[in-house]
Amino acid sequence: MLITDPTPLKNKASVTTEKGSERMQEILQAARLIFASEGYAGLSMRKLAAQVGMSLSNVQHYYQSKDVLIEAMLLYTMNTFQAKIDNIAKTMEQSPRIEQLNSTIEMFLDELSDPVTHGVFFEIWALAGRNAFASALMDKMLVRERKSIYKLIQGLVPGISDEQAMLRAILIVAQVEGLMLFRLHKHVQRAEVVAIHAALRQAVLNLATVP
Repeated sequence: MLITDPTPLKNKASVTTEKGSERMQEILQAARLIFASEGYAGLSMRKLAAQVGMSLSNVQHYYQSKDVLIEAMLLYTMNTFQAKIDNIAKTMEQSPRIEQLNSTIEMFLDELSDPVTHGVFFEIWALAGRNAFASALMDKMLVRERKSIYKLIQGLVPGISDEQAMLRAILIVAQVEGLMLFRLHKHVQRAEVVAIHAALRQAVLNLATVP
């Protein structure tokens, strides 16, 4: 069952001051760096406190436990990613949908090319298999991505039903997310990455426009 509101139940922060918000952002950014490079097991509250130059008790003032911190970090990551998708839709509202689709795919590929974002998403996928919050959040993100792509390709091919368009949207998202899971940018030469990205663009174009 999809959880539609994955807001952490254990993390209802009362800190609303500007300084407090800045500290929380600083902690979350540092947590992302550690999580991306060392995974869930490598992220400890003590290590994080040392990374941001704060005492352990100060970090725990904002995030009471590692699980609360992980939930907040995952939610922050997903919301940031979704905001980029929404921004493309807003700023390109008057542009042809195929151009919006191309820009969205380019944004996905840019995210793949960023080592931290790439590492975070890979670890989220791994964590989703054993963490209910991460699993629900990943499900919600995939649903949002599929709907975003569906809106861009719906009706582009005459004779394609809405159900078929949604299947194509699911395939497009699956191909993009598949690149994330393979960690291409860590193990493959740059020239091959460029070729794979080009092949992905063509595959997306075919799914969006070919009967």
